[in-house]
Amino acid sequence: MTFRLLVCALVACFLHATPSMAEEVVNVYSARHYDTDDALIKRFTDETGIKVNIIEGKSDTLLARIKQEGDLSPADVFITVDAGRLRMAEDQGIFQPTRSEVLEARLPESVRHPEGLWFGLTKRARVIVASKDRVPADLQLDYEDLADPSWKGRVLIRSSSNIYNQSLVASLIEANGESGAEEWCRAIVSNMARAPQGGDTDQIRAVAAGEGDVAVVNHYYLARLIGSQKQADNDVASKVRVIFPNQDGRGTHVNVCGGGVVKTAPNRENAVRFLEFLASDAAQTKFAEGNYEYPSVVDIPTSKVLMGFGPYKTDSLNASKLGANNKKAVRTMDRAGWR
Repeated sequence: MTFRLLVCALVACFLHATPSMAEEVVNVYSARHYDTDDALIKRFTDETGIKVNIIEGKSDTLLARIKQEGDLSPADVFITVDAGRLRMAEDQGIFQPTRSEVLEARLPESVRHPEGLWFGLTKRARVIVASKDRVPADLQLDYEDLADPSWKGRVLIRSSSNIYNQSLVASLIEANGESGAEEWCRAIVSNMARAPQGGDTDQIRAVAAGEGDVAVVNHYYLARLIGSQKQADNDVASKVRVIFPNQDGRGTHVNVCGGGVVKTAPNRENAVRFLEFLASDAAQTKFAEGNYEYPSVVDIPTSKVLMGFGPYKTDSLNASKLGANNKKAVRTMDRAGWR
């Protein structure tokens, strides 16, 4: 046994100890972290007496660590962003089914895994950001509209390797079938203003600079520019507006940031209590505010920036379908020549 594995084993034995031997804890492996999370963790400990140990890292790195640690892993909760990444964890057998009356009552069915493997704690809408100068102010769009030849040379969107785009195409597969989604992808490639480059913020900046007229992005990237303390960011945001697609149909595609109880969790009850806490009114507000996301629980107030975007209709598709269709989405985008 290597020294690293020996240390992991010793730590795991301690964390599996009875309450008389060790304090109450919950070990959270998280692929997201914002300042507001620290305040939430403190509040959870103050309310429950349960200490939260946070291990942060990229989703793939944390999943690999849990797999390497095996049955002796101290991980109780795994949190990541995007249903596609939650599906990766699911496929690797990371989660255990969890039944919680609190989570099932508070979280809409569309953001919960049907078997309780994970729970969507915040929502992120994939919207269209449009130029105020070159796109009519009263124009409403569906995702499908961007496939029209009138948008040739006007659409900005990042690469097909991006998990957000993969999940969007996964939703289109569910809505229009695989052939319909492939036709859409081919048209998007044809209508791109430039070859995919950069992240979502780069697409918004490119619209503001006149490189294209519309961009497909997650809503919070625009919210960050609006809420930024930098005048340059505010200037970019002032040149664009947000459009929530498919408002007369199925609604705007939404994804989740979510988490579940790890299959080998040594502190299962504490893990469930932690997830239930994140679904509470106070926690929902703060957890979402950290990244300008939308709370998953219905009727929780949003930030002032998001209030400025206005209300919108969301797609009721269960988020687990996004992960289930991920491989099909990747193949579809590849066939369409989306790089």
